[in-house]
Amino acid sequence: MATSRTTFTLDDDLAERARQMGINISAAARQGVADAVRAALARADREAYQRHPERPDSFWAEAEAWGEE
Repeated sequence: MATSRTTFTLDDDLAERARQMGINISAAARQGVADAVRAALARADREAYQRHPERPDSFWAEAEAWGEE
């Protein structure tokens, strides 16, 4: 997987507490961004579905009937 460097700002006290607790700040940041992206994608999917909800389609009822013959 290709990666790219990025810089972000972190409160000094939080960074120090993370170091004291042995937390890998880079790994935690990667996980946080991945979680945020998944949440944003899920939110976008829900919003798209709300704008264009599924509706019954008579084609599928007819197509299923063909299989029963």
